[in-house]
Amino acid sequence: MSGDVSQPASFAFNAEYLAKADQIIARYPEGRQQSAVLPLLDLAQRQHGWLPRAAMDHVAAKLRMAPIRVYEVATFYTMFNLRPVGRYFLQACTTTPCWLRGSDAVVGACRKVLGIGVGESTPDGLFSLVEVECLGACVNAPILQVNDDFYEDLDGPATERLLQSLQRGEVPPMGSVTGRQASAPAGGPTTLASLSFDRAPKTAAEGAE
Repeated sequence: MSGDVSQPASFAFNAEYLAKADQIIARYPEGRQQSAVLPLLDLAQRQHGWLPRAAMDHVAAKLRMAPIRVYEVATFYTMFNLRPVGRYFLQACTTTPCWLRGSDAVVGACRKVLGIGVGESTPDGLFSLVEVECLGACVNAPILQVNDDFYEDLDGPATERLLQSLQRGEVPPMGSVTGRQASAPAGGPTTLASLSFDRAPKTAAEGAE
């Protein structure tokens, strides 16, 4: 599981993340606290930057689980990084809708600007690039997820500009790079073109006309 990655000797939640972990565990009925394994692994990854074995062992101890059961969860879900990743973790969706809309150009732009391939990180530790399955935003394909944020409606040049901004330490606003409104058609809304209302909707007491 650890491969050739240098593993820390120990891990423990700091005060901030321990408080969050305790709040999450408290949501579950007595005897069901082990159901918190996914969010606690996520917390451990956010604190450490990736998920070492010591963090999995810490979560197992906190939830009174056999460590192997936590390893099974951590190795099943691709959302958990079992080796270090860059400050900007790039997840390029190449599933059919994104591919049909040009995900090859998005991946190509990452290779061009960063000089790395899928599964690699830049030498300065700033970027890591992986290929992922559907990110669930097919209508605004192609999508590149940067850490927790989606950048949508990308093409090669737009991806290059995004990466160059990140290299300068500038984080562009997330969402559609073309200014698409929510999930409206690429050419703009054809119905409900405005999100404003001519008048406030009636309350239940006033009744409907």
